[in-house]
Amino acid sequence: MAKGYAQAARLVGLLVLGAVALQLAGCDMVLFNPKGQVGLEQRNLIILATLLMLIVVIPVMVLALVFSVHYRASNLKARYTPEWSHSRVIECVVWGVPLVIIIVLGIVTWRSTHALDPYRPLQSDARPIQVQVIAIDWKWLFIYPELGIASVNELAMPVDTPVDFRVTADGAITSFFIPALGGQIYAMAGMQTQLHLIANHRGSYTGIAANYNGPGFSDMHFKALALDQAGFDAWVAKVRSSQRQLDQASYTQLARPSVAHPVEHYAAVDAQLFQKLIDKYQGVNRSREVERRLGDPQAAAQQPGKE
Repeated sequence: MAKGYAQAARLVGLLVLGAVALQLAGCDMVLFNPKGQVGLEQRNLIILATLLMLIVVIPVMVLALVFSVHYRASNLKARYTPEWSHSRVIECVVWGVPLVIIIVLGIVTWRSTHALDPYRPLQSDARPIQVQVIAIDWKWLFIYPELGIASVNELAMPVDTPVDFRVTADGAITSFFIPALGGQIYAMAGMQTQLHLIANHRGSYTGIAANYNGPGFSDMHFKALALDQAGFDAWVAKVRSSQRQLDQASYTQLARPSVAHPVEHYAAVDAQLFQKLIDKYQGVNRSREVERRLGDPQAAAQQPGKE
């Protein structure tokens, strides 16, 4: 009977392992196959931190198995010392190793936090390009202020050229993320965040909204095209051949909620559109603050002249 239970348990374990293996086979390990400098440094940081933590995890798992086998009830050769209570060697190992790991992780984290600051420009011989990113329900708008063009759900950049992203939102808060290039930053209405990335390999990479923001969340993704200079110039020429222009009226139409929005190109764009959008929400916030203070005489008295 016991043998039958053991065989059944072994069979169930193999089935579970096989199911997990099949699911993992469909995973895209994009974070561990970066195509840009920032992504590469972040991958190395993840691996280093994991290896440091495994210094504790692996010995604990191995020793748990060794102790359970060696000190089993049927092993009469195992030394039994019920009065034992203390060992300086064990105390040093148990407290010393984790302490060293925490110190090393602290140093690594401190350095990497500053080195991988998303607001920090990347060092490169190439002149960076600037892209203004607007997260809309449920699509991404990319404006190239230096080129005077814009696109929806399609981002293009030259290879080995830093990209200075300025990110905001026209709606719910979300997160701008291109996993293959590394880094992500929040997109928030009335605020501007920054992210600096670079693509070191040509290719087409998927960008996503990494923060749930409503029913269209799962379809809020875009293609990030890393092109050589000739390919990027051809893409710019293609966008400029479009008949569309992005002014305030056309943006109002574009900003209406839509799911799985197709790629669109705009040959001309209102140069102040990005800043106007930020100012719109900042103006709303100021109006609400004034209303709050006017409705609260004590708060208004504490802030004289602010209204």
